[in-house]
Amino acid sequence: MRSRSDAPPPPPEASPAPDPVDVRLAARLAELRAEQGWSLGELADRSGVSRSTLSRAERAETSPTASVLNRLCHVYGRTMSRLLGEIETEPALLVRAAEQTRWEDRRTGYVRRSVSPPHPGLRGELVECRLVAGADVAYDRPSVPGLEQHLWVLDGTLDLTAADVEHRLTAGDCLRWRVWGPVRFRCPGPDDVRYVLAVVLP
Repeated sequence: MRSRSDAPPPPPEASPAPDPVDVRLAARLAELRAEQGWSLGELADRSGVSRSTLSRAERAETSPTASVLNRLCHVYGRTMSRLLGEIETEPALLVRAAEQTRWEDRRTGYVRRSVSPPHPGLRGELVECRLVAGADVAYDRPSVPGLEQHLWVLDGTLDLTAADVEHRLTAGDCLRWRVWGPVRFRCPGPDDVRYVLAVVLP
């Protein structure tokens, strides 16, 4: 007969699944830091919260205390209510074509349709654009310096000027660049041009 001391140890208990709210909060905290372009060390210096605590909080390995959360809210310029409100509901993973946001600049003949499901922490998105023949759209500066863009022409011809270099793109062509200064989009015609723009935050 096997003695009690010889009995096999009980199987380890499975770790409980992390709270869904903690998971969403962790993801949002990581997104906020990425939006600022800070390393964990830089955030630790700004907030007074240790690097290891920040790392664990962003991986949902621990739930931040109210004190820690308050310090992070101060650094990110948010109230705690706002931060928690941002994670109340899961963002949509799928947006049907009929539900995608469409915006038109009637003055220039530029139509923009947001293809990617919206999310406040997106670092990349897809946009479908259309310019009517003769349209000319110019931007004097990027919304975010160093923004990475990939432009793929689906139909028509597009003249794009970036960094003082002009590119003529036709159906199937793809151009990649980082936006540091003015950019100009022109449709020489005779047909409209339709293209997909992939935008990636630096």
